[in-house]
Amino acid sequence: MILKSFRKEIFRPECNPDFTSLHLYAHLDQDIGAVIPYLNTELGGFQCTREPPSVTFKNRGRLITVHARKVAINSLRDEEEADKIMNWLQNQINDVWSRRNKIAPSYETAQRPQIIEILKRLPRTNCRKCGLPTCMVFAARAAEGIKGADDCPELSSSSRETLAAYLGGFQFDV
Repeated sequence: MILKSFRKEIFRPECNPDFTSLHLYAHLDQDIGAVIPYLNTELGGFQCTREPPSVTFKNRGRLITVHARKVAINSLRDEEEADKIMNWLQNQINDVWSRRNKIAPSYETAQRPQIIEILKRLPRTNCRKCGLPTCMVFAARAAEGIKGADDCPELSSSSRETLAAYLGGFQFDV
């Protein structure tokens, strides 16, 4: 087990105190820098750097950045969501570390879904039934992991499966 404990710091961003979302810094009691390239391989980092080691995941409109001694997560609803994500992440870190001899470490950034490829799989009717003004906006949100195939009511069953399969190669669930 590489990550045993951490201390949470939950706050509202100083740049805009009117934000309703919260941010989290988890100050790690252990240095987990060695697991970062393995996490990047397993979870498909949005961005990964070698020095200083860090990996960022983009999920459902939020960024999760893992550093050697700190984790930063933005756009949290409440402390319960912060706990849920940190527990998940701690489990992922420890699981990946325990399997590291079977994983090829990488600092390469994972491929991201392409908006145009998502748009090709949508009906392009701009019906607004999904709550967004256009299919292009829907495609952008899907590329960020905020929307998924089930969120487009105009998709046929086969188109929904095709879009879900395309997006499935890029996202992870928290």
